[in-house]
Amino acid sequence: MEPIAPTRLISAKRSYAMRRVNLSECTHLNVTAQNPQSGDLVLARVQSIGSHKRIELPNGRKAVLHEGDEILLAFGNRYAPDQYEAYVPETLDPCHMVAAGGIAAKAVTWHDRLSGPTAIEPIGILSRSNGEAINLKQFALPTIACAMPSAVFGVFGTSMNAGKTATAAALVRGFARSGYKVGALKVTGTAAGGDPWLMHDSGATQVLDFTDGGLATTFGTPLDTIVATTRNLLRTLHRSGCDLAVVEIADGLFQDETRQVAASPLMHSLFDGVLFAAGDALGAVAGVHSLERLGYPVLGISGAVMQSPLAVREAIVNVDVPAFSLADLQNPNTIPGMMEHAVSGHLAAAQ
Repeated sequence: MEPIAPTRLISAKRSYAMRRVNLSECTHLNVTAQNPQSGDLVLARVQSIGSHKRIELPNGRKAVLHEGDEILLAFGNRYAPDQYEAYVPETLDPCHMVAAGGIAAKAVTWHDRLSGPTAIEPIGILSRSNGEAINLKQFALPTIACAMPSAVFGVFGTSMNAGKTATAAALVRGFARSGYKVGALKVTGTAAGGDPWLMHDSGATQVLDFTDGGLATTFGTPLDTIVATTRNLLRTLHRSGCDLAVVEIADGLFQDETRQVAASPLMHSLFDGVLFAAGDALGAVAGVHSLERLGYPVLGISGAVMQSPLAVREAIVNVDVPAFSLADLQNPNTIPGMMEHAVSGHLAAAQ
């Protein structure tokens, strides 16, 4: 254990993943730690610049990285087919920054279009004077007991970059333009500020994500933790005055945590309706059918597939749901049908 000067922490480039952390509690560095845990905070030095040339700060600014920079990250696993597959290492040996939002891990595979990961040298795990590692879960929002928003709408998708976030943001915009106080929530994925900022810009009254629940990423996180975190964050949105919530579930239905979330009765029971974002017609049809088999009330398809009128026509002849462009979802005229579906679902559940 070594004391760390507050000025050194302040001088380091602090990542988005650490935005809830009170740095005054980080008084020491454990430079010989073994088996770091997901969410443990680490001071690291940039060794060489790879595909991530910037780090996202808590305020959303993307700061340029230089070799030799000291940065503050959280350990976490990452699952991103268009980016990296990475895991929390067993030691403080050199590893990688695998997400601009501030995730340290050992990259094992990555997409061919990437030049390779940014290499870092962990200096030590941030700790208290008693040797306790500082972990994001220690700064999670408190667990509360209250009702959830009166209506909750989910967005699933085929994969990374299928258009889930754009779909969710458009839906937030449509509800906000219709006079609702909308809460937005991202319940799985990797710490990053871009999606929450977009939800804010689209009119959400409050935006939360899994990092507000103390998780750096959700890849490898037990289902019961994801479920409990989701339910508590929804209660938090309701307590803040949100009438309803739009929830984005990251990655595709084949990703393990997403598959478990979709199949969970406790998660299923939260949603009054869901949209499915896809990149092509086949993905849209397969996704809708998969969710319907699980009993979800699928309201429609959206996402990147909407860029191709031909692909949309291929999809809608094979499903019994409409296709919504982003403009459709932002249109207040679309919202009464969504809310009518939510109300009818509540009535059916009560009978």
